[in-house]
Amino acid sequence: MCPMFVVNCSMIKVESFAFNPFEENTYILSDETGEAVIIDPGCYDPDEKNILAAYIEKNKLKPVRLLLTHAHIDHILGNNFVSSRYKLEIEMHASDVDLLLSAPMYGQVWGIQAEPSPEPSILLKEGDLVKFGKSELKVLFTPGHSQGSITFYSEKEKFVIVGDVLFHRSIGRTDLPGGNHEELIKSIKTKLLPLGDNVKVYSGHGPETNIGAEKKYNPFLQD
Repeated sequence: MCPMFVVNCSMIKVESFAFNPFEENTYILSDETGEAVIIDPGCYDPDEKNILAAYIEKNKLKPVRLLLTHAHIDHILGNNFVSSRYKLEIEMHASDVDLLLSAPMYGQVWGIQAEPSPEPSILLKEGDLVKFGKSELKVLFTPGHSQGSITFYSEKEKFVIVGDVLFHRSIGRTDLPGGNHEELIKSIKTKLLPLGDNVKVYSGHGPETNIGAEKKYNPFLQD
């Protein structure tokens, strides 16, 4: 059984499932209309795919968007399943498209048999608004972990879905193709920290945190 935690916001419900051998956090965001977005579907094996589908069915959700924070293999293993089952187009940043399409090849390095992902139909960029139901998320361009890493920000409800840009007391690794440590630190300090100390951070791995705690305690962010 994969671990799962639930966070209830005033309008948007954020649910996270830890999937695949990398324990990647797949997010489903929904509001009172029943419309939902799926972010970084990492569901790998049949059991994980069934868990995701069962949650959607049980809660009578209508997935309307499939979003990627970035295209590293652990975040895209369920792309084909989710896209096919719910008839969704993939939305991501243009700079990570090559990374997405090469996933089956570099997955072999990790011993992962990745299904080829559909190509993205919608290329997101800084400032775009992702709308679903009565809710919206703003796209922030936050490269460094990968060339095309983006963050989804709910200004109204004060949270961000950051992928592998920022973690509880840590930051994303930059030793993979497309990684750049200086660029990552710049993204965090110029795009995320100014959002405010009370903004919750939902990362691609591990527990949630908030901007204030990371400003104070994250060893990678101390001058």
